[in-house]
Amino acid sequence: MEQFALTAVFLFALFFLLGSGVWIGLALMGVAYIGMEMFTSRPAGDAMLTVIWASSSSWTLTALPLFIWMGEVLFRTRLSEDMFRGLAPWMAKLPGGLLHTNVVGCTIFAAVSGSSAATLTTVGKMSIPELRKRGYPEFMTIGTLAGSATLGLMIPPSLTLIVYGVTINESISQLFMAGILPGLTLAIMFMLYIVAWYYLKPEQRPEPEPEMSFSDKVKESRFLIPVICLVSLVIGSMYFGWATATEAAAFGVLGAMALAAVQGSLSIKTLSESLMGAAKTSAMIALILMGASFLTLSMGFTGLPRSLANFIAELGLSPISLIAALTVFYIIIGMFLDGISSVVLTMAIVEPMIRQAGIDVIWFGIFIVVVVEMAQITPPIGFNLFVMQAITPHEIGYIARTAIPMFLIMVVMVAVLVAFPELATWLPEQLRSRP
Repeated sequence: MEQFALTAVFLFALFFLLGSGVWIGLALMGVAYIGMEMFTSRPAGDAMLTVIWASSSSWTLTALPLFIWMGEVLFRTRLSEDMFRGLAPWMAKLPGGLLHTNVVGCTIFAAVSGSSAATLTTVGKMSIPELRKRGYPEFMTIGTLAGSATLGLMIPPSLTLIVYGVTINESISQLFMAGILPGLTLAIMFMLYIVAWYYLKPEQRPEPEPEMSFSDKVKESRFLIPVICLVSLVIGSMYFGWATATEAAAFGVLGAMALAAVQGSLSIKTLSESLMGAAKTSAMIALILMGASFLTLSMGFTGLPRSLANFIAELGLSPISLIAALTVFYIIIGMFLDGISSVVLTMAIVEPMIRQAGIDVIWFGIFIVVVVEMAQITPPIGFNLFVMQAITPHEIGYIARTAIPMFLIMVVMVAVLVAFPELATWLPEQLRSRP
């Protein structure tokens, strides 16, 4: 009963602060402070200063602003236009045609961005006008783009995986490797949805694209070379053990600047805007992490996570039952919080549960990214819905309806991960086995 009352106090304080419009990071600090003052004998101010400094000075966390900066630099290049030119000849003859450029374009840009919002904006800038001009149905254009952009959260470098790794003190490089195969699998599932639409709705098919010779296709593919080289540099340097995640991020920034310089997009204005954009996003995430670290400490002193973990253990839930319950839990809280906030807010309670159940924390990182991806396209706070609304004339309700099939595909992806956990664990195991 005491732990129930404690949980109620934490939740009431949190939702009161969030509902009053307080920034998420400050709301987390406020709830932690209340918990320390009301339920422990530890001085709250001293504890807050210590844990905030420790969490914000983590060397692992330096990869975060670097990857964000890389994405900001690339966002200001002609990458989106070049990607469409390089992809269109190869996608045109697939069942579903150029709709596949939404999925493949998001997959490629996700590998150099780490943000679903940046992925959505960049790929949307290239594909929406072109697909409309060619007569593709708006429902499919918007839905496949909104869903595919969530791949920016899974395919490395993923900001959500960095935050998850820092929060539970796990290797960022191994988490990145774990995200590659599930990310590609999810992209293939999205493409199969487009193929299914093509055969089930033949009346909605646009006019076929003009024939193009193989040599012309190869010639157009040269526009993909810069981004493929950048992806290989960032991911390859980590996989072969040449660089840590932070060092790979630094290589990525230098590569993005070189790409922008070659394209003629690098200027003092571009550099300044990319730095400011990266600084604002990094500061927002850092504040949330600071608040989450203090909340984790506060909950630890109250004994709440341990009590909840023991409660779950006493229920005798199998790992699959626990995963099913957590899937529903994260979908619900994802309707009200963004992905990173959902991760840092819940890890203090969820981490003891999954360790108690014997669930691999690397695998669980990929699972949590999939369910957070779902939250990006679920109202009322689905972040991708707001971004899509900003770049199209549609209402959020319409955009959310177009994304429902993509949401259901992600639910299937959770089942695939449960049935085939090696999708997420095989590459990290290879990384660990390297001398």
